[in-house]
Amino acid sequence: MGRSPTDLAIFVGKRLLQLVPVLIGITILTFVFTHLSTINPCAQWYPHADPTTRANCEHLFSQPLSTQYWQYLTNLVHGNWGASVEQVAVYPQIAEGLPATLELVLAALFLMIVIGIPLGVIAAQSSGRWPDHLVRIFYLSGWATPTYLGAVIAAIFVAPYFGLPSHGEYSSLVPPFHQYTHMSVVDALIAGNLPWTLDAIEHLILPAATLAFINMGIATRMTRSSMLEVLPLDYVKSARMKGLSEGWVLYKHALRNSLITTTTVLGVTAGGLLAGTVVVEEVFGWPGIGAYAYTAIGGGGAAPNFDGAIAVVAVFAVGVVVANLIADILYGLLDPRVDWR
Repeated sequence: MGRSPTDLAIFVGKRLLQLVPVLIGITILTFVFTHLSTINPCAQWYPHADPTTRANCEHLFSQPLSTQYWQYLTNLVHGNWGASVEQVAVYPQIAEGLPATLELVLAALFLMIVIGIPLGVIAAQSSGRWPDHLVRIFYLSGWATPTYLGAVIAAIFVAPYFGLPSHGEYSSLVPPFHQYTHMSVVDALIAGNLPWTLDAIEHLILPAATLAFINMGIATRMTRSSMLEVLPLDYVKSARMKGLSEGWVLYKHALRNSLITTTTVLGVTAGGLLAGTVVVEEVFGWPGIGAYAYTAIGGGGAAPNFDGAIAVVAVFAVGVVVANLIADILYGLLDPRVDWR
């Protein structure tokens, strides 16, 4: 029996409904951390606030937990995510930095796909031989490299060697212009200026490559494992017996089926990449919420911003949940054995 668009809509709807309790759980966890982690949170959150702000905070924390939690949800929905010590609202800063972080994550994911998957195919094709060993050394090196170390090495050594910029979204030669999406490459494309676009791409390459290298092993190893399971199957042997080229057999027949697992795993990985942006953005001066999170937790000597730190944790958690949802939907679309009903 075929799968209709209605079945797909029901499948996606069920997954969205399953997302609701997870999101509620995230709000409960962040509520617990923010409201019960300190004896006097108002004194730590607003050390330099005016008496009215401090009084309102202390009044809220004197209420029952149910009232506090309801107020917490209401504030989340209305975008009232608190403020920094300097009384700068958190939500506008998160909203402005999130697109830049998403651009960095998507660029890293793109590099993981276009580099990691072909390397996995090469490793599987030459299993047990020197190309396989080289590929494994490559992705294991990435796995073994701490994020901060990889970012620092890339900024100090790789950037000068290849002549790549290692700080910011644009060079000083690009004049300020209107930011529609707060994604550097996209905004430069919208502006219709090719030199600005190339400059934005150059600034994106190194932080995206660093984030991709550290996580490259996920795409490469999953592709290798899936290919090794598929290559001995009869339909692959039959394709070879028909006289098809080895490249056609590998990429058209074997890889097409092995990508089901790899694609879904990459979807889950996209959520995990968010955590790596904290260090990468700070090292490369990338203006996303990763750099904001670093500052919010007191990095660089800044005053801790509890509201901002918890807001970033909540956004990252939601990002992981949404990435898992997308991976689940992709698996249902790619694998015909999944029942949509």
